[in-house]
Amino acid sequence: MARIRSVVLHVGDIPRAAAFWTEALGYQAAPDNPAFLVPPDGHGPRLHLDEDDRTHLDLWVPSAQEQQAEVERLVGLGATKVDWDYPDDADFVVLADTEGNLFCVVDTSA
Repeated sequence: MARIRSVVLHVGDIPRAAAFWTEALGYQAAPDNPAFLVPPDGHGPRLHLDEDDRTHLDLWVPSAQEQQAEVERLVGLGATKVDWDYPDDADFVVLADTEGNLFCVVDTSA
């Protein structure tokens, strides 16, 4: 089953938002990307700061097979697939919940 492993937060200024959220949550910037804030003990969801993307949840699964199964399960619960301009190497599928809120199912094996 998919788990919330990151929240993508739309911000206007990544450095300013990172400074605030690292202090507010006690998180730290990931070494490879200062817009990805992670809990220092590794437990809990990441916070991804993004100036372009809408705020949404990322649900992580460990394989492409599980991603397909989760997408089918979530569509069966009432989610809808969103027509999205996916990059060629996309590791995510965009869905909308029953209220129209977007979220992604991410294959973390990619």
